[in-house]
Amino acid sequence: MRSIDTAYIDGAFVTVSGDEVIDIINPANEKLIGQQRLAGRQDARRAIAAASHAQTALSQSTKAERLDMLRSLQAAILRRADEIRDVTIAEYGAPISRARWISQYASDCFGYAADALQGYQFSRRIGDATVRMEPVGVAALIPPWNAAAGTICSKLASALAAGCASVIKPSELSGLQSQVVTETLHSAGLPAGIFNVVVGRGSDVGDELGTHPDVARISFTGSTATGKAIARAASETMKRVSLSLSGKSAAIVLDDADFEAALPMALNSGFQNNGQACIAGTRILVPRDRLEEVEAIVRAAMGAWKVGDPADPGTTIGPLANAAQFDRVQRYIARGIEQGATLIVGGPGRPEGLAQGYFVRPTVFADVDNDMDIARDEIFGPVLSIIAYVDDDDAVAKADDSPYGLQAYVYSRNVERASRISERLMAGSVLINRVTPDLRAPFGGVKQSGIGREFGIFGLESFLEPKAIVREHADVEAASAPQWRGPESITDFY
Repeated sequence: MRSIDTAYIDGAFVTVSGDEVIDIINPANEKLIGQQRLAGRQDARRAIAAASHAQTALSQSTKAERLDMLRSLQAAILRRADEIRDVTIAEYGAPISRARWISQYASDCFGYAADALQGYQFSRRIGDATVRMEPVGVAALIPPWNAAAGTICSKLASALAAGCASVIKPSELSGLQSQVVTETLHSAGLPAGIFNVVVGRGSDVGDELGTHPDVARISFTGSTATGKAIARAASETMKRVSLSLSGKSAAIVLDDADFEAALPMALNSGFQNNGQACIAGTRILVPRDRLEEVEAIVRAAMGAWKVGDPADPGTTIGPLANAAQFDRVQRYIARGIEQGATLIVGGPGRPEGLAQGYFVRPTVFADVDNDMDIARDEIFGPVLSIIAYVDDDDAVAKADDSPYGLQAYVYSRNVERASRISERLMAGSVLINRVTPDLRAPFGGVKQSGIGREFGIFGLESFLEPKAIVREHADVEAASAPQWRGPESITDFY
């Protein structure tokens, strides 16, 4: 069992000032595997001070210096990829295939950020102005528990590429993952204060980051409700805010798709990360006149899925992260039955033979209307809804009939047709005939799914602020140049 009582501040692991200790439970067997002493508000202030001190030098660093830092971080993560994989499995039950992808993704983030930085022009001419892209300042980076390692690294990579020192506040539900990742990042040997890591509650550490005047930028990934609270708090000091929030993604299977190939892909998108993914395609839209065929394919495909030990390579779905998630998902399954949806596979309770652990029966409902709770709410578990449509227009309307707009999926033999459908969907990104994104492309949502974009050039620019410097033409003599005194008041100017 591992006990953690430190934060990473100004290049060193220091004992936290908080006195709350929480247990870390392995969700596959419900055994105690660690304890985390949470940081408090004072620790957050120390981390902000360290980042503020480092910001001056970092903002003046060269592109070559930041490229070296990114490459060092990438190499450090690669050296401990297996350990990151294993702690991801142990702490929140990610299947080994997913955990392996997360550890690789964590490393790739630094490589992709370096590629974006390499060719980026920080100064450009626009008319008479020179426009400089300058680091916005100290950034608060707040990743979620369901993708801790990858999101810590992706946010840090973009902030560092732009020249922003940061304070990272991982979820208190990812203490082990955050500790291993922090130790790994520390081994890269970056100057003190460039990044700091403080694990604590949102009510104190998060609140301090959201209101402290020395924090200029917040990048948050998590629930829509929490994102709104962060945005409200940040508005008092006019912080720049990007929010990657909840999703209820639609997966449209067009009538010309190869159903035997498309439906298993749609199931994969919906059940990814044990259903605990904001981008999960939890609403599968299919032609109404082929419902019987769809249900038969889904039943057959689900028969090959294995629920169990996430460390077993044969496992496709592991446990939910904790007891609260288990109870939440059980309530939604019961609600789906109460509201008249038809169970195709799964249902209430644990899978057969799994008496311990937060395992849920992977559940697929048919006869789902878009106004049912299971179709509208982000459940964050392995519960999918099959929704029938009559034609392309109806499919688009039902896909867009959601408060969320993070990601969508379209399956078709005709890529051009799928592309035309994609252009009509209200979503931050659309994947056609695939379930894996391109991490160099912008990621983020519309509507209640967030504000702003991450990854690649767009992620880099989210940590930059443009400054326009306009001067008189060089061939005009200063002595004879007209002197503009400006408007008498600001209303005269506007």
